[in-house]
Amino acid sequence: MLVIDPRSGVAIYEQIKNQIMELIAVGALKPHTQLPSIRALASDLSLNFNTVKKAFGELESAGVIYTLAGRGCFVADRALESPALREKAEQALRNGVQAARAAGMSAEEAKQIVDDIFTQLVPAPGEKA
Repeated sequence: MLVIDPRSGVAIYEQIKNQIMELIAVGALKPHTQLPSIRALASDLSLNFNTVKKAFGELESAGVIYTLAGRGCFVADRALESPALREKAEQALRNGVQAARAAGMSAEEAKQIVDDIFTQLVPAPGEKA
């Protein structure tokens, strides 16, 4: 499910958070999907339990996941509305715009590409097709 790169320069708990948010954003993890337990994920990734716990704690604080005592952690109903996911999307767009400018692309060309991508995507929840 997740792949951790200890040499990436990004804190491991941040890698966990980012990858879970990405899986939610692309629809691989839907609302109310149960996540692996903290202990199981730490074991599978050969990580310290507290590292995974910190990532899950921050995801819960951001409203991306919720915990049911004795049952585990689940993707929140409104995970896609989380400010954390929106910030991640905004940063990805910033990076894309910087790459487009570096490649000599005009703002109009970049906007057209974004429009094309949006029309090709499956509608977001609550959006009409």
